[in-house]
Amino acid sequence: MEFVELTEKEFKSFEISHVYGSFYQTINWGKLKEKNGWKYYLLGIKENKNVVAATLLLKKKVFKNISIMYAPRGYLIDYNNFNLLKFFTYNIKKFGRKNNAIFIKIDPYVIYKERDINGDIVKKGINNSNVVERLINLGYKRYDTNQIKLQPQYAFALNFNNRSIDEIFDNFEPTTRKMIRKNEKMGIYCREIGVKELNKFTDVMNSTSARREFIDRPFEYYKNMVNIFKDDLKIVIAEINLKNYIKNLKLEIKTNKEEIKKKENEIKNKGNINVEKTNNIIKEYNNVIDSLNKRLERGIELQKSKGDIVVLGGIMFLLHNKEMLSLFGGAYGEYKDFMVAYSTNWYMIQYAVKNGYNKYNFYGISNFKDKEDKMYGLYDFKRGFGGNVEEYIGEYDLVVSKIWYFIYNVLYTNIYLKIKKFKLKKNSNYEVNPILDTL
Repeated sequence: MEFVELTEKEFKSFEISHVYGSFYQTINWGKLKEKNGWKYYLLGIKENKNVVAATLLLKKKVFKNISIMYAPRGYLIDYNNFNLLKFFTYNIKKFGRKNNAIFIKIDPYVIYKERDINGDIVKKGINNSNVVERLINLGYKRYDTNQIKLQPQYAFALNFNNRSIDEIFDNFEPTTRKMIRKNEKMGIYCREIGVKELNKFTDVMNSTSARREFIDRPFEYYKNMVNIFKDDLKIVIAEINLKNYIKNLKLEIKTNKEEIKKKENEIKNKGNINVEKTNNIIKEYNNVIDSLNKRLERGIELQKSKGDIVVLGGIMFLLHNKEMLSLFGGAYGEYKDFMVAYSTNWYMIQYAVKNGYNKYNFYGISNFKDKEDKMYGLYDFKRGFGGNVEEYIGEYDLVVSKIWYFIYNVLYTNIYLKIKKFKLKKNSNYEVNPILDTL
């Protein structure tokens, strides 16, 4: 076996079909991070001239010639082959030492323990505890659950399992199906946009970050993503045609009024009916009309101020091999009652099925067992589409320099992080990652 730098062709042909492959372990991701001051390497192991393991490795200087290294969602390797993993670890650590690295961070795209839709561990399901043990035995330092992670440790994913679109839809929770149909009825529709309309998506993200208090990326970052990933990236926005929306509301109000008239005639003609029950039905129709009139009034006001077409929200998706992943997304707070995330996700689920994808990854979730937690609603929304919780094995540091590793953690974790949070916003809930912040 030999540890080598791979050509782009060698790396791409290996990673595209690897079981642990993701868009993070692609040359395009390296090119994107290169624009943010990182350098990337394509490293691997060859045996009999065949590539048997590989990784995209990022490097960034943090102080003079001192650097940090990160293999995002890497490595692409058989973690059950201890000798191969040991050989790879020895050589990549040697490579890190040659590049004055403090540590090499990894967060493999490997399931830890298989979980069901409720996040409960599946008995006799996938269990990669042995992989964790191997990494620790080889000197990798595991981050505990309380430390800030670069990537989510838990995600929610929908595996299609060769089901049709109708079968997948029928497996959604009733509330999810109801919201999708309701949005369609209201005239909400989705469409894909390109770089010429990118500002429509970035404006959504800016608004969402201000409302939900997280740090958004600049326009150029998104633009670079579109230009680099090309067909492997999709941006979908949800819009509403207020002209059609108002028309549909008026029609619905008219229909409800006609139903009231029918019921009133039934009472007037004294047919064989339950008068009390019929009056209650009339009352329900009137309540519906009141609600529709409020929506109509708001729709007319929006049309006057915004025009016929209004952007409500959007999501950016990345496509890799047979997986589609929902990466960034948001919605305008003033239109949150439209709940357009139901529409955008359903739109792309249909796209994924039609185009032969096997898996739709809603990505990060947290605190899915605590209904009182503010993040539980995000998980609850995603589980409405069916699927299951995915737990990955976590984040690890392969320490190259113990002294610099100690200094780095003191400076960045204990000092820099606190200063950064204070400068961003007093009393804010911004999440800042000391390592990610050096990207």
